[in-house]
Amino acid sequence: MSVRRIRAYVAQLGLLAVLGLVAALLVTAAPRLANGYADQGLRADVARLPHLVRDVSIAVERQPDESTAAGGQYSLDRYADALPQPLPTLVGPRWYAAGLHEEKLTATGDDPPMDGGAVKMVGLRAQTGVQEATEVVAGRWPATPEGGPAELAVSRALAERLSLRPGTRLRLTGPTGVAQAQVVGVFEPIDADDPVWDDLATALEPIVPLEDGDPYVTRAVTDWVGLDSVASASGVPPVYSWRYRVDENRLTSSTLEQVTAAVAETRRTEWLPGSTVQSSLDFALVRFAGQLNAVRTLLAIVQAGLIASLLGLILLAARLVVQRRRDELALLRARGASLGAIGRRTLAEALPVQPVAVLAGAVIGSRLPGRTDGVPWPVLLLAVLTTAAVPVLAMLTGRRVGTVTRRTDLARQRPSLRRLTVEASVVVLAVAGVLLLRRRGLDPAGGVDAYLSSVPVLVAVAAAVVAIRLLPWPLGLAGRLAGRARGALLFLGVARAGRGAPVALGPLAVLIVAVSTGVFGGVVTTTVAAARDRATSLTVPADALLTGYAFAPDAGAGLAEVAGVEAVARLWVDSNRRLLSDEGPGARQLGQARVLVLDVPAFAEVVARSGVDVDVPAALRAAGRGDGPVPAVVSPRVAAAVGAAGVADVQGRLYGFEVAAVAEAFPGVGLGVERFVVLPWQALPEYEYTPIIPNQYLLAGDDIDQEQLLGVADDAQRRRQAAVLGTEVTRPQLPASVQTWAAYREGLDRSGANEVLTLAFTAGAVGGTVLAVLAVGFAVVADAGGRGRMLSRLRTLGLSAAHGRRLLVYELVPLVLVAAVTGAVVGAGLPRILGPTLGLSAFAPGVPIRDHLDPVVVGGVLALVVLGLLAGLVAENLVNRRMRLGEVLRLGEENG
Repeated sequence: MSVRRIRAYVAQLGLLAVLGLVAALLVTAAPRLANGYADQGLRADVARLPHLVRDVSIAVERQPDESTAAGGQYSLDRYADALPQPLPTLVGPRWYAAGLHEEKLTATGDDPPMDGGAVKMVGLRAQTGVQEATEVVAGRWPATPEGGPAELAVSRALAERLSLRPGTRLRLTGPTGVAQAQVVGVFEPIDADDPVWDDLATALEPIVPLEDGDPYVTRAVTDWVGLDSVASASGVPPVYSWRYRVDENRLTSSTLEQVTAAVAETRRTEWLPGSTVQSSLDFALVRFAGQLNAVRTLLAIVQAGLIASLLGLILLAARLVVQRRRDELALLRARGASLGAIGRRTLAEALPVQPVAVLAGAVIGSRLPGRTDGVPWPVLLLAVLTTAAVPVLAMLTGRRVGTVTRRTDLARQRPSLRRLTVEASVVVLAVAGVLLLRRRGLDPAGGVDAYLSSVPVLVAVAAAVVAIRLLPWPLGLAGRLAGRARGALLFLGVARAGRGAPVALGPLAVLIVAVSTGVFGGVVTTTVAAARDRATSLTVPADALLTGYAFAPDAGAGLAEVAGVEAVARLWVDSNRRLLSDEGPGARQLGQARVLVLDVPAFAEVVARSGVDVDVPAALRAAGRGDGPVPAVVSPRVAAAVGAAGVADVQGRLYGFEVAAVAEAFPGVGLGVERFVVLPWQALPEYEYTPIIPNQYLLAGDDIDQEQLLGVADDAQRRRQAAVLGTEVTRPQLPASVQTWAAYREGLDRSGANEVLTLAFTAGAVGGTVLAVLAVGFAVVADAGGRGRMLSRLRTLGLSAAHGRRLLVYELVPLVLVAAVTGAVVGAGLPRILGPTLGLSAFAPGVPIRDHLDPVVVGGVLALVVLGLLAGLVAENLVNRRMRLGEVLRLGEENG
């Protein structure tokens, strides 16, 4: 019998089954996808970290002859196994090294003499894995004999720079003596990006002098015996280090807290007397965890809104099933069936369908990429809810059996005291939840708080309650005005809306929650996008930013001729420059700051042509060369230190400035810089032989030929270095690099937990739209019988089908419009209401977060209104096609 009844009510039970399947898919797929995207973002962020941050390094300095360098390599695995859990299982590549700092060794030679007259600061390093990562292009690999000179291998770049070749003898001078060494090999790295070279960057590309008097800084590679002999003869204490790389592919977001604690414990541990541990991985993981917690908060809010909307639709669908079977249930009660018998009858129909549908949704969700945490308790609860919804509502409805059906469309429904109490409680809970949420916050890492997670949903439901209570007043006024208009359609539509025919609390609440969820996701996404736009404009305040080591003073002319370049602005920026109170001999030191020297008129032209949203201060733009201090823009901390005026160090020269403006940030300085000074280049005095040397250029242009640009830039760098060194230079010290505004902005979208943020926005926008349309459809279907009887009566008076559709539009406009406006207001206001609870600052560090409502979101709400009306018309046509409106008056149980 139950199978026969399932076939008879397949459409109604199928609707419940589909809703249950979608709900199970949502609660299964959303966490799984979020975990998968979080793991991907974590691994990508860790992979981009410099080795000094991501690797765990244990270092100790020993006196010469205290121990041998070779002995430390046998402790490499022992220290790895002793790391706090879970680090031993996460460590991948590992290296042991012994080195002598280049600051303590200078190299000289006369067989043949090394090129150039500048001081050569040459460090030494012996390290595991280096020989396997090199290709010897001349000579052989070092193998120092006992008692002989230390044998060295140098990179081809270093050999060309200092005119070294196999057989070159060197003297390495340290604090207490001179060591003898000999170059025996020249090598090239097989892969310069191999992490084995992280601590040997100056060996592959030596640092050349920028100004007269600057030294060469580089490193050479030796073996364990050679390092011991140089350390003993020169008196330079060797530093032994054990470096462990955390394999990002073994990291998951679920172990963030444990890994962070393990790295912090490693840094606090004294592995050897006098040893130090270098790693900032825990700080990087804390920053990522902040982003992840913030985005999980957003996802929890969006998911709560979608689940609440789905649960509301499930209850509406169950109520619709019970209403359609009201006569059947009344007949069963009249024949003596108990409430339990009715419950068992309807439960027997739901058991073969609803759990299977929920399980199918869970299985589909589990097949999506990602990672599942724990037991899927929400799926089990959904199975119970969808299965028990119809039986419970059927028993509640069957408590009172009426033999005469009354007309419900003649009088306004008055809410009961119990209903008003429930609605008032929802409003109170929403207000209390907002206050509590702003005070405590919502931290998914500490466990899910069901009440606080549902606060945004409660706010939307409270708004729906207020809207349903306030709506009859404007509708009553509109009805009186419509009564004066020609024709009866507008009056009838507004009158039915005013009596609450389509405007029931259930559909309206579901519609408002769905709309607010979608708008909330859109507002959060556009707010983050606007903040990232500002961060990009502060970092790259042009179409492109060209960075190098030092460009020739006339490099701008050549760059302006590159294809696609429309405007060029030179600048020089450097950190840790001295700040003084004045230029006199008794000047007080006021600390250090980042100093930016900017060609302001050229910068203004670049900004105008690039279309970047940055302000060019008028005080800097109008500055001209004179005898007095130049105007400057400084940060608040610098302003507090210098007062009205000060002195800044620019490439070793002191320039006095007066504070013309104070700003929290300035384009080109960088993000998060608390102490900076910006000086106008055109106002600074320069001399023919000591000009200010630019190290960056801002460029405007839509389609810049980057290959040509980098070629011209590196040529300008070679000319500058050749002028300083007095010799031909074949390669620049630091090859120029270009960063475009678009590429930097795209990089922000790829960093951190951005994929989870995109998931939250997509789920909110798509899910909110679909559920809102379904809610409108339910509002139409729920009153299909009453509307059918009304249309049948009106057709006897000459109402056409087109007029019937227009009447439905008039009825639905208040529902859809009120829900769209209320939901949009709630969704747009939630970020401001929740405030710092959302943690949006983690997505755009260095810039303030300001609420931003994109016109696209407003347009989406208007489109949703139109889509909702179309959905209502489609649902009406489907219902009328099956109902046969001409027979409704004869078949209906209600009569006038």
